[in-house]
Amino acid sequence: MATKTVRYTFRLRASARAEAALMREYSLCRAVWNHMVAESRNRHQHRRAFKQSGLSTRYVDQRGMLRDCFEFGYNEASRWLTMLRHALVDEAGRQWLAEGSAVAQQQMVRAFASARRKALMDIKKRVPVSRRRGLPRFKSRRTSFPSLNYSKDGFRLAESDGRTRLRLAGGIVLSVVWSRQLPSLPRSVRVYQDSLGHWYACFVVLLELDAEPGPPSAALGIDWGVATTATTVHVDTSTGQKDFSDSYDLAHPQFGKAAAAELARAQKRMARRRGSKGQPKSKGYVRARREAARVYKRVANRRRDTGHKWARRVVAAHSKIAVEDFRPRFLAKTSMARKSSDAGIALLKGILIWHASVAGVDLQLVDPRYTTTDCANCDARTKHHLPLGQRTYTCESCGVSRPRDKNSAAVMVVRAGFIPGGAEDVRPGVAAVPTRQSEPEIS
Repeated sequence: MATKTVRYTFRLRASARAEAALMREYSLCRAVWNHMVAESRNRHQHRRAFKQSGLSTRYVDQRGMLRDCFEFGYNEASRWLTMLRHALVDEAGRQWLAEGSAVAQQQMVRAFASARRKALMDIKKRVPVSRRRGLPRFKSRRTSFPSLNYSKDGFRLAESDGRTRLRLAGGIVLSVVWSRQLPSLPRSVRVYQDSLGHWYACFVVLLELDAEPGPPSAALGIDWGVATTATTVHVDTSTGQKDFSDSYDLAHPQFGKAAAAELARAQKRMARRRGSKGQPKSKGYVRARREAARVYKRVANRRRDTGHKWARRVVAAHSKIAVEDFRPRFLAKTSMARKSSDAGIALLKGILIWHASVAGVDLQLVDPRYTTTDCANCDARTKHHLPLGQRTYTCESCGVSRPRDKNSAAVMVVRAGFIPGGAEDVRPGVAAVPTRQSEPEIS
């Protein structure tokens, strides 16, 4: 049976003592991160000085491997952490860093090494600066949100008073709001705090993919849009019959528009209470900022909830899904930027792909080029691009007339190869090969 690594997130109820312990643990992990950043920059400066002096920084180790004496990868960072836990002492001679969990600090080192490796890889590959991942920077106490990672040796789920609680290394006990059951024992957990001060636990578990897809002859084409977020066409692949009804369409929920007035009030309060630059923020400003964050999060939760419900319904009824694959970021450069961002197309697309992979549904990402100018009935292509104001597609060859987005959704199914011969058995199958070479059309 196939398996897949998934994450389950639950709300945590942390007492005042537990929250203080978590903040203490994170402060120690943040100190480890900042020491790693300082050491990495220090070694970089030494390497630059050596190269300017004409000296080589390479050497051959005991195993005959060529290495850099200023290398600071995961192994070197782990040894540096061991040294720090013994070397950092306070005025009383107490090893204050060693009082924290070694598991959480080791995971912080792993995250630092991973971030540094990705940034150096982007520099080596000459990725444009606008898309390049930056090197790790210092974490500030005021601007960074607490986040702790624990491997399976640093936590356990224990029964206490008839409830299953999360016990972390260091004797930290947290109550979990179990909204659903875990499919298997977690392999790791991430405990973090959001901008509202709420604590969450994200468990990494191994999920067995035992769900069965929908009917084998049921296929669905999905075209992303702005007026209607997802326009769909149901196709019976055995007969080629298309259903252009709105059964699986997803209307634009406009959650952001509904919360715009409340968000504007919160942002105005933030602007009035911001104070002078460089001065500490007042309590009123912090309250206004938290209120704005609460509005943002409520909108995000509604979008995510709507997306999961729609994706589950679509995946349960189809065994093949053809999805338009285009960059929603492209719409951010148009006059429809606000409405397209409110639709959350990228989020919906990711949720649909995840549900399809879990359910074993054949999902194909289709190249969106010319999907608005091709006919789903005869494969003819119009000689001109359709303006956005023209919402009805009329084929110049066969005379078929249907809504523009519905026609595009039907083209997705044909291009994905679910109907190899096309509707009239006159068109060869076209592979759905996603491309990023040109800007997609808006449909």
